[in-house]
Amino acid sequence: MKKAVVLLSGGLDSATVLAIARSERFECYALSVDYGQRHRSELVAAHKVGQSLGVKAHQSIRIDLSVLGKSALTDKSIAIPTEGLTNGIPVTYVPARNTIMLSLALAWAEVLECHDIFIGVNAVDYSGYPDCRPDYIEAFEKMSNLATKAAREGNKLTLHAPLLYLSKKEIIRLGVERGVDYSLTVSCYQADEEGSACGLCDACRLRKAGFLAAKVPDPTRYSLP
Repeated sequence: MKKAVVLLSGGLDSATVLAIARSERFECYALSVDYGQRHRSELVAAHKVGQSLGVKAHQSIRIDLSVLGKSALTDKSIAIPTEGLTNGIPVTYVPARNTIMLSLALAWAEVLECHDIFIGVNAVDYSGYPDCRPDYIEAFEKMSNLATKAAREGNKLTLHAPLLYLSKKEIIRLGVERGVDYSLTVSCYQADEEGSACGLCDACRLRKAGFLAAKVPDPTRYSLP
């Protein structure tokens, strides 16, 4: 089996990507990043999802982006928006987060001598984040193949973003077909310690709408009735 590093946040999208990678017969190495996010319940969820879907190994790397501030996901003095989706880049954008995470995945992939990385970015229901766009994915893959010893020696890296053009409804249906237990996942920007979701943030709204559109029962635990 070919090896793949899969970025696994503990959310709905990354769990689906892991299931897709496994269905494509990759031996999966999950990588989660503790970047100083508001809660740790998504990291707990990531390990539950990894165990459920049978990863070969699972690493968690800590890199504290909260010292940089400027994001509601890393700075508790900035309120999480709960009024619904708006135009523009929201305050939940974490500067360079995907670039940092993909760089860590790239380093581990080179150590593992694997040439495939999977990430759950989405350009449809993506909340306006600039590092979830197709041109960004293309550019990072190109950079990776200029930056590494492996690529220099002819082992080109492929960056897989299988959810890029899918709606949340399509993502959920794809995951259900591949055996994802979405009750293990945490998507909420301000989940509590038990992983219960607020139901009001952008991530919760997109997730709720996705289950409704997919006509799949929503297994999310909400802190509010």
